[in-house]
Amino acid sequence: MSVVAVVAALGSAAAFAVGAALEQSEAKKEERATPLDPRLLLRLVRRPRWLLAWVPEGIGTALQAVALTFGPLILVEPLLVTGLFLAIPLAAALNRRRVHARDYAVVALGGASLAAFLIAADPRPGITEPSVADWLGVALWAGPVLGVCLAGAWWAGNSVRAVLLGVSSGLLYGIAASLLKALTEQLSTAPLAIFTRGQTYALIVVGLAAVSLNQNAFQSSRIAVPLTAITIVDPAVGVAIGVTAFHEQIATEGPRLAIEVVAVIAMIGCIWLASTTRSDIRQQQAEPGGQPSPS
Repeated sequence: MSVVAVVAALGSAAAFAVGAALEQSEAKKEERATPLDPRLLLRLVRRPRWLLAWVPEGIGTALQAVALTFGPLILVEPLLVTGLFLAIPLAAALNRRRVHARDYAVVALGGASLAAFLIAADPRPGITEPSVADWLGVALWAGPVLGVCLAGAWWAGNSVRAVLLGVSSGLLYGIAASLLKALTEQLSTAPLAIFTRGQTYALIVVGLAAVSLNQNAFQSSRIAVPLTAITIVDPAVGVAIGVTAFHEQIATEGPRLAIEVVAVIAMIGCIWLASTTRSDIRQQQAEPGGQPSPS
């Protein structure tokens, strides 16, 4: 395990937490938009605090790139879960709401499940440059998952919508991290050559879509609900892409596989628990049509 990778990943998690809290406080003030509606981002860019959030977001991205340079994808990505413990109280303070103890319990269970999975999986690094066929393989399973989540988000309200959009965002963030991982080697040898790589432009498109869906998710509930889904799905997608596209290896023999299966079920359970918070359910029942307010 690289100390540099761990320290950079933890710093990235803290920076992302600050950025997410600032973004969510501003997104909640806007009228709720449909998924991938570009007008939401156009309205948000006129908010100084939302723009300020991209300073820590940029720092977090840079630290994530450093971490990915020194460590495997399936080690670095799960460490980003730690940022939730900072994002939850920050967002509560910015929105002048109390912190729910259940949020911390869900995050702790999700983090523990992820840690158990990694310990059992014993991840080992693979290649640095996936082939075109490898990327197409990722698109074949990621595309349908994204489509199902977006379709469900059109009809759901409050926490369920936030979770579905959070899963969609996490999926795209995981893909973006994988594309960034593929480009880090190029950045260290010939930085200008990245403009000739298809992964660069795929990263821009995927990243913008992820940001848009992230803001949609922030509008629907308090930050712990979508961010729990994002921070669990993001590394889970990183693991899946790490194994299938980067040919990183995980152990699956004997009891290790059983632990991994239980850990995955627990992580899915954490996302479900985040979507069934009583306060959000009461809010949905109290509002006309079950739609969340922008407050």
